[in-house]
Amino acid sequence: MMVQKAAAELLHIATSTLSDLLHRTITRLREGHRIRGLRSIGVDEISYCKGKKYATVVYDLERHCVVWVGKGKGRATIDRFFREALSPKQRMAVTRASCDMSQAYIGAIKHYCPKAVLVLDHFHLTKALLTAVDEVRKEEWRKATKDEKAMFKGLRWLLFLHSSNRTKGHTRLLNQVKSSNRRIHRAWVLKDEFEHFWDYVYPKPAETFLKGWMTAALRSRLQPLRDFVGTLKKHWEHVVAYISTPITNAVSEGINRIIKIVKNRASGFRSLDAFSDMIYLTVGDVNIPEQIPAWFRTL
Repeated sequence: MMVQKAAAELLHIATSTLSDLLHRTITRLREGHRIRGLRSIGVDEISYCKGKKYATVVYDLERHCVVWVGKGKGRATIDRFFREALSPKQRMAVTRASCDMSQAYIGAIKHYCPKAVLVLDHFHLTKALLTAVDEVRKEEWRKATKDEKAMFKGLRWLLFLHSSNRTKGHTRLLNQVKSSNRRIHRAWVLKDEFEHFWDYVYPKPAETFLKGWMTAALRSRLQPLRDFVGTLKKHWEHVVAYISTPITNAVSEGINRIIKIVKNRASGFRSLDAFSDMIYLTVGDVNIPEQIPAWFRTL
């Protein structure tokens, strides 16, 4: 996609003028637009400028598009989506939802969409586990001597690799860690074992496996992993829901990559309005270019 500055130069108008025209056009088109057929939703947060400013994005997981963008990432923001963008009938029509471990998102989805099966996102849960494993590595690195620290080179990358992406050489290197640091090796083994949970087809065997894994993690005496077990216990219902309703925010993560490209090309956005315009233009649920009159599109 052409950046606004280049497009403004091509049209011989100021960048600010083009931005204003674009904003007014998109705002007008979206004011007359209604969200339709929304049954599976994903909710996530994105940053849009320096200073840690965030926005909440709601995705249609079936149609692979963004349906709403709102300023902030708290309960008040997601409440605005359900109250202003969806009717009571539309809220009841949502049957599946996926989000991260944010209590604001979880609470809002359960309140406004009582018929929806809420699934804790696969991506965010795996990220939390990898963070726990990496914390074990950091703890051991801080305790290691200067000579022992040589063993840690490249270890983080190896620990984060999914078992299906590792070579036999990678596995040999990780197994060598067992003799030099049993705590890191144990964290790695537990991480690999947890991967099997996502392969279960039936809930009961999956629950049995997960309970056994949690017991092993608690017995490991690795505090970061014990904290992760606490997360699993807290969100148990929404973790095991994945087995019967295997939806994830993978669609939203793919869309987020496009959004990041848009943001990087613009070197960031000072306002959410400008960023939202580009999100709706590129991955929104309305094909905005098709709404522009044909005579104008030929210019």
